[in-house]
Amino acid sequence: MSMVKVAAIQMDSQNDKQENIKKADSMIREAVLKGAELVTLPEYFNFIGEEKEEEENAEYIESGETVVFLKNIAKELNVWLHGGSILEKVDGNEKYYNTTLFINKNGEVVSAYRKIHLYDVEINNGPSHLESKTKNFGTEIVVSDTDFAKIGLTICYDVRFPELFRLQALEGAEIAIVPAEFTLFTGRDHWEVLLRARAIENQLYVIAPGQIGNKPAFQSYGRSMIVDPWGTVIATSSDKESVLISEIDLAYLRGLRKQVPSLSNRRPEVYNITKVGGVKV
Repeated sequence: MSMVKVAAIQMDSQNDKQENIKKADSMIREAVLKGAELVTLPEYFNFIGEEKEEEENAEYIESGETVVFLKNIAKELNVWLHGGSILEKVDGNEKYYNTTLFINKNGEVVSAYRKIHLYDVEINNGPSHLESKTKNFGTEIVVSDTDFAKIGLTICYDVRFPELFRLQALEGAEIAIVPAEFTLFTGRDHWEVLLRARAIENQLYVIAPGQIGNKPAFQSYGRSMIVDPWGTVIATSSDKESVLISEIDLAYLRGLRKQVPSLSNRRPEVYNITKVGGVKV
């Protein structure tokens, strides 16, 4: 399979989980009606609220209501479904994981990724947020197999860490998915630049479904995007909830990797900080 139609769903999720799931159901169905074979949801698609509300909305990934919903609709619609992210509850741990589930056409969870880089920032005259106050750090890099390509799983703030995407590309990833709740403050200057950079340097497609709207902690930027391996933005959402559809061409990607073989031209044998400083003469 060379041509694959993909969807990035942009949502304004709030603190009503049932309403968010209902909305996601409708938007996933719209995407599939438009021909999408891979549908992606944004970060925290099922719930965004106050910290005090997280306990009652966190879920076990084996049996939570959101997980059951994702598995059922993927199977019903015969579609690959990327579940944005949810708050994952773990027994014996007071903190939660920010977790992505990737589900195949049979409604089976084939991969789970826990966000590695948590959003701990304090920007002058901008948003301050300490995600690690209530969340655990993930520890595993995940590349998931499909029947059309390998896919690297990331979440939001991960996009600022190029080594994660490079390792996924070296493991064969041809698509990276970046579900996000990016802030308006940083999104205006960094969102598109970072997505395009990750696509160019790793020669892969980037699918980035985002949140939009006012949240308890900050205003979300939106502007969900699909970027090709040349760094061209081939689809962008407007500033509203929407279903973004685009066709990606894996034959184009594979041809580009042969023509500009930057991945195979790497020199890992000299990537050693002790050698910085140049040749002595």
